[in-house]
Amino acid sequence: MPAYTYEALDEKGKTRKGVLDAENGKAARAQLRQQGLVPLAVAAVAPGQDGAAGRGGSMVLWQGRVFGGTGLAVWTRQLAGLVGAGLPLERALTALSDEAEDERARQLIAHLRSEVNAGHPFARALAAYPREFDEVYRAVIAAGEQSGALGQVLERLADDLEERRALAAKLLGAALYPAIVSLVALVIVIFLVTYVVPQVAGVFTSSKRALPGLTVMMLALSDFVRHWGWLVALAAVGGGVTLALALRQEDFRQRFDAGWLRVPLVGRLARGYNAARFAGTLALLANAGVPILKALQAAAETLGNRALRVDALDALAQVREGAPLGSALAAKKRLPGLLAMFARLGEQTGQLPQMLERAARQLSGEVQRRAMALATLLEPLLIVAMGLIVMLIVLAVMLPIIQLNSWVK
Repeated sequence: MPAYTYEALDEKGKTRKGVLDAENGKAARAQLRQQGLVPLAVAAVAPGQDGAAGRGGSMVLWQGRVFGGTGLAVWTRQLAGLVGAGLPLERALTALSDEAEDERARQLIAHLRSEVNAGHPFARALAAYPREFDEVYRAVIAAGEQSGALGQVLERLADDLEERRALAAKLLGAALYPAIVSLVALVIVIFLVTYVVPQVAGVFTSSKRALPGLTVMMLALSDFVRHWGWLVALAAVGGGVTLALALRQEDFRQRFDAGWLRVPLVGRLARGYNAARFAGTLALLANAGVPILKALQAAAETLGNRALRVDALDALAQVREGAPLGSALAAKKRLPGLLAMFARLGEQTGQLPQMLERAARQLSGEVQRRAMALATLLEPLLIVAMGLIVMLIVLAVMLPIIQLNSWVK
């Protein structure tokens, strides 16, 4: 049964908004009148198009996702709690729709509820919103519906989403401080070189005596930045745009990602992060009862690094031909050996999902430790580097003054 959003007046003249199910718009207005409400606006919920407005189906450009990463984890946790408590899925969705504060979220949940009421599987209803619910999310839900343990599957899915967000937040926090320090240092240096140095050192240029070499070099650098800095900035922007366009080519992107994995320190972080995500997704799907080949395919698609994705797909081809998962992963040297080891142990003990979960935890923990260690190392190095640069600029300004004092004496 279709879902309709409404805006109506109650007996006290207050505006009320909500969502209801009805055969058509006329039936929806009739329901509102039976409840003692005066309908002002009734519109069908736009089915399954992210960015489609609920009124008239008009498209809204550049509209963000209804659920962000944290929002999706919270919503999944809420739905898991309601379903796990024994509430039917339709009633759980109704409760979440009534409690939703955002209008777009209310419409999305209302459409999901109407699809479930019509007898469609929940995973099929989620497929109408691919931007909100990716392939892995839908595969886990489908497996939960087939096994009859949707509540437990939703709980594990919420745990996985929260762990991913926590890992991403820690990596972002580790990189944020060095990035801010670098940006502030760059702005200060540009200001000193382009304004302070010429103003102070320019006083001594009229003298017939030679300026110190450091001052001459700093003035030359200042002159270059003031006259050609815009060209350097334009070249940097052009290089960034060219790189972004080149990364859209699959062959170049694969070679670039493979080279990125070989970068000291950062490459190990990228490899560990992608491997942790791959192992966690594979464990989640396997635990939900998804067939291993389909789980491998979905887990490989979550890898952001194209080189590692190719390795995972090659491992999938070997498993499809009958090779053990552990052996297939061990043949790919760019994947951490820890992942292959735990996969092999899981196959030998018959506890593959549990071993993959353990591998994901260990890999994510290692990534966090390395990221924090790198950030701890970068912070003093950046401060020292900034101090040295400022010291050179100050010396370039002070040396002519010291030299002038020696001339006067």
